[in-house]
Order: sequence, then structure tokens, then C-alpha cells
Amino acid sequence: MTIPLWVLLGFAGWTLVVLLGTIGIYRWSRILTGRAKPNEFPADIPHGDDWYRRAMRSHANCLENLPIYTAIVVVIVATDTRSPVLDILATLLLVARIMQTIIHIGFKQSNMVVGFRFSLFFAQLICMIGMGIMVAMVVSKP
Repeated sequence: MTIPLWVLLGFAGWTLVVLLGTIGIYRWSRILTGRAKPNEFPADIPHGDDWYRRAMRSHANCLENLPIYTAIVVVIVATDTRSPVLDILATLLLVARIMQTIIHIGFKQSNMVVGFRFSLFFAQLICMIGMGIMVAMVVSKP
């Protein structure tokens, strides 16, 4: 299995960890201790502690970016493109994704924290754009 595929698996796994380790624990701890009912978590109304709301947004961020990375990996696999640069970009993407999530959930969102978090998001975009360009260049060769 290639590094981009391992990273795809890691990205999907991280998305599940964020869901279960934050949102799931928060909700079920309240339900099981009688502090909330299962229907008291509407998606369209802000509720819960600040870190919990950030966890929901961070999980949504993972869900928004996972399909984009998946599309890039599908093309990589379909074209059998292999490159150490692709491997590095994929690995950097996952590291930046994990760090962005941890910072998003774990820290009060000051200007400095948001700026750092955005730089990690931007790094992920650069990695995906770079990977997409590399694969497109391979595919477009005669």
C-alpha cells in the first residue's frame, strides 16, 4: 500500500477519532448521567460547552476535506503514480490536519491561535494542490 493510501486511511481514522473522542463522549456522558436526553443535541442550534462546539466544527472540517483528498488519491491510484514528493506531501497533510484539529479543539480561539490554525489549514491546501498538480502532470504526459 502506498503512502497516500495509508494517509487516506489515517485521515478517515482521525475523523472517526474526533467524532467518537469528543462529540460522542460529550453527548453520551450527558445522556448516561441523566443531564441530557438524546434529542437535546440539535444540529442547527448552538449548544454545549465552547470546546464541544469547536469539536463539532473541527469534525465538520475533517468531513469537508476528506473527500477532496480521497479524489486526489483515487487519481493517484488509478494512474499508478508514485513519487517521494507525493509521499512527503501526503504525510505533511495528515500531520497538519491532526495538529489543526488539536489546536481547534484544545485552545481558546484567540487571534494568534486562529492564525496558527489557519496556517495549518493552508498547509493542507498547498499539499493537496501540489499533489493534484503532480498527478495531472503525469496523466497529461503523452
